[in-house]
Amino acid sequence: MGNQQMKKILFSHSYFMRLDPKQWETGQPYPPLGTLHAAAFMRANGFPVALFDTQFAEGPDKLIDWLDAERPDVFVIYDDGFNYLTKMCLTNMREAAFRMIRLAKERGCTVILSGSDSTDHYQKYLEHGADFVLLGEGEMTLLELITAIRYGVLDFSQIPGLALRQHNDPIKTTGRKLIKDLDALPMPAWDLVDMSMYRNTWLSHAGYFSLNVGTTRGCPFKCNWCAKPIYGNRYHARSPRHVVEELKWLKEQYAFDHIWFCDDIFGLKPGWVDEFADLVEEAGLKFRFKIQSRADLLVQQNYVRALARAGCADVWMGAESGSQKILDAMDKGITVEQIRVATQLLRQHGVKASFFIQFGYPGETREDIQKTIRMINTLLPDSLGISVSYPLPGTVFYERVKADLKEKANWTDSDELQIMFRNAHTPAFYKQLHRYVHKTYRRHLALASLKNLFAHPAATSWASLKRAASLAWYTPSALLAGYRLHRIAKIPHS
Repeated sequence: MGNQQMKKILFSHSYFMRLDPKQWETGQPYPPLGTLHAAAFMRANGFPVALFDTQFAEGPDKLIDWLDAERPDVFVIYDDGFNYLTKMCLTNMREAAFRMIRLAKERGCTVILSGSDSTDHYQKYLEHGADFVLLGEGEMTLLELITAIRYGVLDFSQIPGLALRQHNDPIKTTGRKLIKDLDALPMPAWDLVDMSMYRNTWLSHAGYFSLNVGTTRGCPFKCNWCAKPIYGNRYHARSPRHVVEELKWLKEQYAFDHIWFCDDIFGLKPGWVDEFADLVEEAGLKFRFKIQSRADLLVQQNYVRALARAGCADVWMGAESGSQKILDAMDKGITVEQIRVATQLLRQHGVKASFFIQFGYPGETREDIQKTIRMINTLLPDSLGISVSYPLPGTVFYERVKADLKEKANWTDSDELQIMFRNAHTPAFYKQLHRYVHKTYRRHLALASLKNLFAHPAATSWASLKRAASLAWYTPSALLAGYRLHRIAKIPHS
């Protein structure tokens, strides 16, 4: 039967906020939710677990103290599939993972990886010493794998959802079906993180404390640049009651002020948000939250009304572009008009409308860029996140541009904004475009605030006065940024 002793598992993840200067400065960290789900699942099945949370660690060598103190049999780097920073597969974090693999192997651990990058590049992780890589959704595969290890099984080829070496060659086993009943999973192992570190960081940088909660897994839409190595195109949801029970517990334990529902799309199932709002009101829960959603959902009055009733403060929608041509090329499935209507409807219900914008998609012209800038400066979203098109394996977009990708196929950190395929413009152009769009957007916000002061003087606040006064700064700085952009645009490719 082999060694049947219960294996001790040390969990970790590969995101080091200190290795991502932009995020370290922003100071709004979220616990590694996917990691906590996996740890809770293994603990519920009888395995002793611990967590080395890399979020605030200075670097991967800090793992040494944890390995020496915990002396685990198994070391699992289980990345958070709910966080876009992990989905981006930043090379700083990949190198940190490689270093942690080596440190754990030196101490005799069986090393297991799970995450977007390790699923896409399982060969690299096996080459760097990992024993196993979990492909896709990891909980059931992890349980089956460690149980097999516990009982001395030597042939793992029959375990679905796995990559490993066999006769020194990397192989993949058959795929594993996704978990449908998310309510059956235990609550994340929140107790494993030092919540005071998260609370203090949030309070010092943002003035409030936010936590992350997932209500769904997956996305059924097929935007052709969006990578889905973990959940694919399937969409499974927890019940509203199950979510509210977790929120009540989190409120009692940690007194959060705000929640980020980190789903790709929040409340897609018909009637889900209405039932959720009813249960939030029934429980007497008072909190603000932000979500990610789609413009075509946000044109529905009932959906937006229910969001507002439940406490939604901010909706981030993937607006992406103000050019219908580019939206169609992305297979986005929305229209520019829906973005406009959704923005107006959210504001009617007192909910902020924030945009994700993406420049540099193949085929984008200067005219398309101007359309996007006009959309931003006309609709004036409450917040703006600008990026450039980022090719990830498994997407239609990646297949279109992979011939142009050389050694560099991932950003080093989340602020790099490097365009990694041949494009109409240079990387320097997109860096300057990012600056210009932000400055002209801020100028238009200041101008709108100034007009509002004259139209409604009784509603004047210190914040509105400050924003209106910023017009004196953003007008010349936007002009200068535009001049520099124009100069860069005329510089030919080398």
